[in-house]
Amino acid sequence: MADHEQNIVLYNRAAESIFGWSSAEMIGQPLTRLIPERYRAGHAEHVERFGATGVTSRRMGSRNVVYGLRSNGEEFPIDASISHLDTPEGKAYTVILRDVTERVRAEQEQARMAQRLSGLLDSAMDGIITVDEQEKIVFYNRAAEKIFGWPGTQMLGQRLGALLPERYRASHHEHIRQFAATGVTSRRMGGSTVIHGLRATGEEFPMDASISQLDTPEGKLFTVILRDVTERVRAQQDLAAFAAQASAIREQEKSRVARELHDELAQSLTALKMDAIWSRDNLRDDAEGVRAKLEDMLAMLDASVAATRRIAADLRPLVLDDLGLVPAIEWLVQNFTQRTGVACGLDVDDELELHEPYATAVFRIVQESLVNVGKHAKARQVNVVLDRTATEIRLAVTDDGVGFDTSAARKPASLGLAGVRERAQLVQGDVTVKSEQGGGTTVEARIPVPRDGDSA
Repeated sequence: MADHEQNIVLYNRAAESIFGWSSAEMIGQPLTRLIPERYRAGHAEHVERFGATGVTSRRMGSRNVVYGLRSNGEEFPIDASISHLDTPEGKAYTVILRDVTERVRAEQEQARMAQRLSGLLDSAMDGIITVDEQEKIVFYNRAAEKIFGWPGTQMLGQRLGALLPERYRASHHEHIRQFAATGVTSRRMGGSTVIHGLRATGEEFPMDASISQLDTPEGKLFTVILRDVTERVRAQQDLAAFAAQASAIREQEKSRVARELHDELAQSLTALKMDAIWSRDNLRDDAEGVRAKLEDMLAMLDASVAATRRIAADLRPLVLDDLGLVPAIEWLVQNFTQRTGVACGLDVDDELELHEPYATAVFRIVQESLVNVGKHAKARQVNVVLDRTATEIRLAVTDDGVGFDTSAARKPASLGLAGVRERAQLVQGDVTVKSEQGGGTTVEARIPVPRDGDSA
């Protein structure tokens, strides 16, 4: 307690413990002795103004902590309130104070931790958004800014529904309400399905999200951690389309083999059976006729053997296993020219060797490409170029045919280029097609190939 001149007249034991000065040392001393030098003038003026207001008591320092000075010169924060009382000797001021060093230290540490946590959350790759019980956004990290396109300054205080397509907002609100009632701390949003967000541009996109809840003195907080899965969903869709194409190609190949077996071998075998029966029945009566029939049967057997070899070669040419890739490609080119009459050039290093599965992939890509040329290009000249660098195989099949519009939708029954792409993708390669109507077509495949000794 201090008198009207702000000299100390009462100083209790707790004050002795807090400041380190004894009561005997402080009675009669100015109150400012317990205050750091830089605050003394302002403090004296504050007490004087307070005495003139007529208000009997109030907190000192408003919302800010004030500072005291210990006997050892150490400054420390205090929480204080002041009251005054009119006495015959003048005004008496009473200050009730508490050392809040530990509280202030804890608040500062909490602020530092909050700052570190905020920095950590801002550096996270996933979007992190926290909303209160009214679903108003109270935290919105940088990844969320990047994902949605809205800056945090615009989103803080907005409702979470602004980041969702209109048709999902009501169900999302109900989802959060039900989640809050469960008491479960966290779970995935959307179950086994992806949910959709809304960018600042109006674009909808798929995202994977989980939600957690936390009870605080101010109420529940809900934190949503989300990830843009546009590329993953697109890859899944591409994979499904690729699987459908691959299945269609396999079925087409089965149909082709079945048709050739039926049209050539089955018919030949049926004719051979009929001729064998006729020969058995006419062996005694028409020896010359039987001899002629046997000649026809031998010719038919030769044709059937040739057809069997051709079908087997289409499925898996023995030359590829026996002699290697380059002779197999040469055989393809020669066979193409014989069947179609179209001149076909080949540019390849005779020393080129590839291990499996790369040799088969390259062979099949050339085979599929030449089949496509024979069916659709109406070309007069075709060139096949095959070369290898230290890291990849480059294969190009170019024709001078009619070309086509590469941007046009593919016909449902047209699976040739899909087959080429499937072959390349199976060995992590890619295919580009360049074509102009009337200007020919180039199909180029690039396949990464490990160096000798590296694992495939």
